[in-house]
Amino acid sequence: MKNKRLTLSVLFVVAAVVNALACTNLIVGKNASADGSTIVSYSADSYGLFGELYHYPAGLHKKGTLIDIHEWDTGKYLGQIEQARQTYNVIGNMNEFQLTIGETTFGGRPELVDTTGIIDYGSLIYVGLQRSRTAREAIKVMTELVQEYGYYSSGESFTIADPNEIWIMEMIGKGPGVRGAVWVAVRVPDDCISAHANQSRIHQFNMNDKENCMYSSDVISFAREKGYFEGVNKDFSFADAYAPLDFGARRYCEARVWSYFNMFTDRGNEFLPYILGDTDTPMPLFVKPNRKISVQDVKNAMRDHYEGTPLDISKDFGAGPYHTPYRLSPLSFKVGDQEYFNERPISTQQSGFVFVAQMRSTLPDAVGGVLWFGTDDANMAVFTPVYCCTDKVPVCYTRVDGADYITFSWNSAFWIFNWVANMVYPRYDLMMDDVRATQTELETTFNEAQEGIESAAVKLLEKDPAKAKALLTNYTHMTAQSAFDTWKRLGEFLIVKYNDGVVKRMKDGKFERNSIGQPAGVVRPGYPKEFLEEYVKQTGDRYKMPE
Repeated sequence: MKNKRLTLSVLFVVAAVVNALACTNLIVGKNASADGSTIVSYSADSYGLFGELYHYPAGLHKKGTLIDIHEWDTGKYLGQIEQARQTYNVIGNMNEFQLTIGETTFGGRPELVDTTGIIDYGSLIYVGLQRSRTAREAIKVMTELVQEYGYYSSGESFTIADPNEIWIMEMIGKGPGVRGAVWVAVRVPDDCISAHANQSRIHQFNMNDKENCMYSSDVISFAREKGYFEGVNKDFSFADAYAPLDFGARRYCEARVWSYFNMFTDRGNEFLPYILGDTDTPMPLFVKPNRKISVQDVKNAMRDHYEGTPLDISKDFGAGPYHTPYRLSPLSFKVGDQEYFNERPISTQQSGFVFVAQMRSTLPDAVGGVLWFGTDDANMAVFTPVYCCTDKVPVCYTRVDGADYITFSWNSAFWIFNWVANMVYPRYDLMMDDVRATQTELETTFNEAQEGIESAAVKLLEKDPAKAKALLTNYTHMTAQSAFDTWKRLGEFLIVKYNDGVVKRMKDGKFERNSIGQPAGVVRPGYPKEFLEEYVKQTGDRYKMPE
């Protein structure tokens, strides 16, 4: 019975991992960025996840205080751990010291999941943020937590970043009832970019470079013990041992990293054979970009669907008549006995929330750390600035009116952005220009206002830190509400303009009326020429007009 229960538990975790293979982290070192900031991004892509902005207030706690740990994905109670004596303010995935942590799940070997552990990957992120000031300290805190309490989740890649350093840490458990985890952490060079997207990316690592590489003492010996690795230590690959490459890992996951590298280096063609399965030589963990990368560049990269590349999904029959760059899940499907797949780009419709974190060592922490945050898919979202000193969540980013994944609210950003997106998906080419124009206008306004609000905050911080933090908190709320209100109006506009498959005539930004004030008629765009040609090809003479 014990073995049967264990098997069922492992199968449940494997199923959960398959559903979770969805997140993307993009990384920019401080010397590779346009403004000297470290930049990381994260999309929380999971059906069932409600997009909201989390907050954990700073606090002092009595010795012996215990806190409950619930699995982030499911809410399942896992156990209790001892609270730290002091915790820091955390807003979203950034704390008051600009420390940011993101993740993607790679799953790895299912037999290494410890279903008896207390710490899941979500708890590692948010407890780690509450207890750490720097990336190095966070690595220490996170690895000590799993060593003491056990690691509940499957294989995970973490991005751990502060204003000076960015690290990728990969971790996997040791199996049911075995406390701790095996892990390795590698620092991304300041002049490089990197990414991970649900596949382990750390292969060989320099065990002698203590300044830029950390790892568990048994990361290699445990792999030998389990039969995952033979050979000399210098040839050891964490990814090969603990997350062997398969088609899905290559095409659904590594392809997103390739797309990012393809955008900002001249090496896309060099790495493409690996994505297409023509070689098993992996891409480097990090590469040097061919230009400086801005925060807005990373926001735009999070909106990618392989446009203009051999993996572009907006040009073939699956994109429909209006070339939507989305595919319905699941990622694979069968026709007869043959299995097929859909591409999985960086931008995907099931995102709960997305962020681009900007961390700057040249500014005080309260001002330097900005979590550019949005709900739903990055392509359909507006990134609004959330300053790391913010200690109150904008109402539209909460579970207002009881909103959750199955409860709609007109006051919830998650639902308003999903409402607009789901109008646009079926008629993407026809409607997307209106969405992009509004999105660009808002983000440009926020970008241009950044220097002024921060200059005022820095001056105020010297005189009255509390007022400076209040200023930035209020600005965080104002921009979030402004984006929310604008998006609701956009949705109303789209319904009117594109109602019933036609397009209302417009002039000077307003709907046209005739001389007596009535609507001036409509444009009937019909279907694009290439779709009509395919339509006739598929239906033959069925709809042919008689002569």
